Amino acid sequence: MINNQLNHVAFILDGNKRWAKRENLPLIKGYTAGFENIKKIVYHCLERNIPNLTLFTLSSENFKRTSINLIYEIIYNNFNSLIEEFTKKKNIKINIFGSKNNLPDKILDIFFEVEKIKTNDVSLNLNLAFNYGFTNEIKDVLEKFKKNIDNVNLDDKDQIKKLFYLSDYPDPDLLIRTGGYKRLSNFIMYNLTYTELFFTNTLWPEFTPSELDNIINEFLNIKRKYGL
Repeated sequence: MINNQLNHVAFILDGNKRWAKRENLPLIKGYTAGFENIKKIVYHCLERNIPNLTLFTLSSENFKRTSINLIYEIIYNNFNSLIEEFTKKKNIKINIFGSKNNLPDKILDIFFEVEKIKTNDVSLNLNLAFNYGFTNEIKDVLEKFKKNIDNVNLDDKDQIKKLFYLSDYPDPDLLIRTGGYKRLSNFIMYNLTYTELFFTNTLWPEFTPSELDNIINEFLNIKRKYGL
C-alpha cells in the first residue's frame, strides 16, 4: 500500500502578467489577484494540515523589470495586514529568504519586522522566496563554508544542509509550477533532489484549492523512488 507523507509543498507562482493581459486588466490587477490567491492557498494548506509551504514569489532574474514597482506597491499596501492575519490570528510562521541587496528601505523594514515575530504553537511554516535565485544562494553557501571551514564536516549531509536557506525545514515532497512552463527557473534546486514535480497550465490567479487537492491526490498515489 502506498502511503506517501506530505510534509512540505513548494510552488513556483507563474502567470500573473499573462492573466491580466488575457483579462484586459492593468498589470497591477494581475499581481493583486495573485497576492489574494496566496492567502487562499495558504488557508487551504492549513485546513489540510500541511506543515510547510514554500512559495517562489520573485526571482532575482526578474528583479530589474519595471513591474517590480507594482509588486512593491502591493507589499506596501497589504503586507502589514497579511502579517497580522497570518501570524497573530493563524499562528503562521513567515520566513523570507533571498537577496536583500538593492531592496527599498520600506521593503527591508517590513521584512525585518517579520523576522522579529516569535510564533508559538506554529500551525504552518510559510517560506517566501523573494528576489531569490539558486545561483545566488550557492554563493552564500560558499561564503558560509569559507567562514566555518574548520567546523563543517563535508561527510555530514545535515551539516551541509544547514548552509542552505531552507536548512531547518524538510525538503519539499511536492513542487507545483503554475502557468504552463516546465522548468525550475533557478529555484531551490538543492532541496528538490527527490521532489515530485507537477506542472499545470493554470495561471496562478486561477489556481484553486480544488486543483491543489487533485494534485495532492495524484502525489499520494505515486510510488516514490530514491535513485534511478
